Amino acid sequence: MTDITFGYFPLTVDDVDTALEFYRDALGLSVLNDVSGNGWRWLSMGVPDQPGVVLVLSAPGAGRSPEDAEVLARLVAKGAGPGPIVFATSDLDAAFERIRATGAEVLQEPMDQPWGPRDCAFRDPAGNLVRINGTA
Repeated sequence: MTDITFGYFPLTVDDVDTALEFYRDALGLSVLNDVSGNGWRWLSMGVPDQPGVVLVLSAPGAGRSPEDAEVLARLVAKGAGPGPIVFATSDLDAAFERIRATGAEVLQEPMDQPWGPRDCAFRDPAGNLVRINGTA
């Protein structure tokens, strides 16, 4: 039987430094790598208790042609990125208040969903949808 695990999730943002503040300060992720060169930069971030699961933040021009970067930048500006990105926490209310206190755009306060989880939702500074599921 083949063994398969989740490795990383690439997420395009319009400003890597602003996204870093959100994912580090609001969500509590740690920077694993900060790599740059020739005008591009990407960050890999993760949770210390969950090694091997990585979120990679990069600007539209990182590793892409100028034409592709331009198209991607327009999509990011519209908030048309992939997602939602779903995180989980054992204390949803505390996480919600901590994230809201950073000034993040709140899309949904904690509520029970008819499909099961109690969750809340935010937009990151680039407009990507971030959901937080409660695990308790």
